[in-house]
Amino acid sequence: MWPRVDGMRALELGTPGGLRDKLNSLVLAGRKTATTGLLAEYVEETEGLEFAGERLALLDDDGRSVAVIEVTGVEVTSFAGVTWEHAAAEGEGDASLEEWRAGHRRFWEREGTPVEDGTAVVCLAFRVVRAP
Repeated sequence: MWPRVDGMRALELGTPGGLRDKLNSLVLAGRKTATTGLLAEYVEETEGLEFAGERLALLDDDGRSVAVIEVTGVEVTSFAGVTWEHAAAEGEGDASLEEWRAGHRRFWEREGTPVEDGTAVVCLAFRVVRAP
């Protein structure tokens, strides 16, 4: 199960360290309004998908909430089915969908989960509703 903070499910972006700090900063600056996860992680953690209107605690490396976000959209698709609109909304500076795919493949491969075109992913869209 994923952590719970103040009665909300938590969202931990990327991996601890510099990456999570960078991604959280993009969220707080309003540049990152989407993220993508592997459907297999939901199954492994026995977590249901987020739903539109659900509020999540955005956590830092120490498990502290840095913001509350509200889910505005959820879509399950294949890795190859991720749209440029979603990839661009991740706000990480990718210049093209191909660049986004290459970067995400590298990330998940480093994490021990190689991604194929048919790998199921969860595309979340969100907005910040409260930042401490």
